[in-house]
Amino acid sequence: MEIEVRKLNSKEEMLACHHVILEMYPSLDIIDYRRQLEEMLPHNYFQIGAFDGDECVGMSGAWIGNKLWCGKYLEVDHIIVSSECRSKGVGGLLLEFLKAIAQEENCGSLGLDSFTHNHQSHKFFFKNGFEIKGYHFVQVLEPSKFE
Repeated sequence: MEIEVRKLNSKEEMLACHHVILEMYPSLDIIDYRRQLEEMLPHNYFQIGAFDGDECVGMSGAWIGNKLWCGKYLEVDHIIVSSECRSKGVGGLLLEFLKAIAQEENCGSLGLDSFTHNHQSHKFFFKNGFEIKGYHFVQVLEPSKFE
């Protein structure tokens, strides 16, 4: 397996990787995915993909922002690897690519949220040098969006 990681440069490229998004968000149909991308892309959102030939086998979304407590940062929105390619280094390649983008953009840190029950991702992020710096609190205003 020869994996190439690259930035997805158009909404069409992102939509073509919808099958990978479904691994983490099985109820996110293509119509809602397109609508969300249209909302997010104008606000510094971008995606990268890991490809085995022409097949997208992993992807990540990210934002570049600025906060008072940390300055300029890259926030990882998700890292998703197709189930048949997990534990083969694809997630690490995606993370290294994001780190290179963060360094190019003069970001001082990478950050992310991970659901408390997602122990597999916690192990991955700890192994890749992340540490817990705080809590992310949420007050749900529309319960149907969290089902």
